[in-house]
Amino acid sequence: MRINVNKAELCVETFGDPGDPPVLLIGVTMLSWPDELCAALAGRHVVRYDLRDAGQSTFVDPDAPAYDLRDLVTDAAELLVALELAGTHVVGLGVGGFVAQLLALDHPDQVTSLTLISTRPVAPGPVDPDLPDHAPEMMAELFGRPEPDWTDRDSVIDYMTASARLMSGSRGFDETDARTSAGLVFDRAGRTAKAQRASHLGSMFTAIDCQPRWRERLGKIAVPTLVVHGDEDPFFPHGNGVALAEEVPGAALLTLRGIGQGLPRTTWPVVVDALLRHTS
Repeated sequence: MRINVNKAELCVETFGDPGDPPVLLIGVTMLSWPDELCAALAGRHVVRYDLRDAGQSTFVDPDAPAYDLRDLVTDAAELLVALELAGTHVVGLGVGGFVAQLLALDHPDQVTSLTLISTRPVAPGPVDPDLPDHAPEMMAELFGRPEPDWTDRDSVIDYMTASARLMSGSRGFDETDARTSAGLVFDRAGRTAKAQRASHLGSMFTAIDCQPRWRERLGKIAVPTLVVHGDEDPFFPHGNGVALAEEVPGAALLTLRGIGQGLPRTTWPVVVDALLRHTS
């Protein structure tokens, strides 16, 4: 379904019984959260959606967006109102974790619990001196390759599968899942290079204004918080998750051994169990 919020139209999908506790999943596209993973969260009313300029939500220009990070936060807050969801468990993955942190800070009455997966407490750009930055060898290999033909499905699938291999850690890579995921994301996004790049890479986050900082406010988060982070994450290294867990009062840290960025299938049994317990 499509829902109008904050002068944008968001593509939204739900799983489960609307009477169950609501869980809002925030990634770049709704496919950041595979169908099987959403279905595994049985006993929860799961909501996933495409951010602006990704998937099938409002698309204008992810290279020069006319919105900022706080607009994405407002989008999420207004989406919860439109769906008549109060007291929602919010889960943010990767850059979606930026939105989740600020939703808990700026709209605390809407958030019952917070889960932050493979993310960090600062926006794109130079990190704070005490935080580990992207692994330089990984970044050189990731962005030193020729880009794919973003309008060609096979080219994009090959490129994104190779990216997944670089980011997944020693236990996290599953080629079948990586290829399937890339194909599904390709099929839902617009056929232009900009649309594909934004949906696959979240490229709008390199262009939007993410200021002001919020790390110094993390101590004001007052809801139960779970931080989930792979100890082999080369993109947002594990120390970022450690910092989040230390700076959000009472937060718990779940470290995924041998895992890089994201939630590969091998982590689902542990992570689903943790999420169900955290959102109970």
